[in-house]
Amino acid sequence: MAQLILVRHGESLWNAAHRFTGWQDIDLSERGVSEAHRAASLLKADGLIPQVAFTSLLTRAIRTLFVVLDDLERLWVPVEKAWQLNERHYGDLEGKDKHVVSREYGEHQVALWRRSYKIAPPPLDFEDSRHPRFDPRYRAWDPDQLPVGESLEQTQKRVLPYWRSRILPSLTGDACVLVVAHGNSLRALIKELDGVGDDAISQFNVPTGIPMLYDFGPEGRVAGHRFLGDAETTEAAISRVAQGT
Repeated sequence: MAQLILVRHGESLWNAAHRFTGWQDIDLSERGVSEAHRAASLLKADGLIPQVAFTSLLTRAIRTLFVVLDDLERLWVPVEKAWQLNERHYGDLEGKDKHVVSREYGEHQVALWRRSYKIAPPPLDFEDSRHPRFDPRYRAWDPDQLPVGESLEQTQKRVLPYWRSRILPSLTGDACVLVVAHGNSLRALIKELDGVGDDAISQFNVPTGIPMLYDFGPEGRVAGHRFLGDAETTEAAISRVAQGT
């Protein structure tokens, strides 16, 4: 039976500072590094040994992945990085303090931008210095293909083709595949894997640094899934994410 491990990167410096991060390349906080080590410990305790890994082009996810692989003594496994696994792009909100934005637009509007399936935040202007076209890691791509403010629905539309073409084909036999990505790119994937409805996905929170294990049966069908570790730790982590801390 093939196994898929999903891990949200550890807490970033801007997570800790309550700032919208999106595609801004922010590193892990000390707590985030500890969460990456915890993820590795949970994988090791369950006897899970990744054979291949996928991650985004953002440092916080890449660093989490390499902490995990280092702790598992698996730094040599093949790793593929792709912008399609990047966090949801928060448009003009990127870099802004969440509390300041809530006072400006109201908590209800901010909640819609953060959690709803179809509502996107205000887009970045094409000339804004935060536009992905100014980042060297995306210069090979047509600027019109790069997001400048996404809903979860739009995020899913770039995650799923990558999932189907690159990750799913690796889940054969007894393969163990590790994906380290972001809260919203993982929510987009989980929505597909678990058949979660548009409204229900707004209530689903992906905890930082706690692996989620999917077992795959024949023909790439999900046979079951669970979080690793004890329920109390998982619930505490999910609650912290839901509160935006």
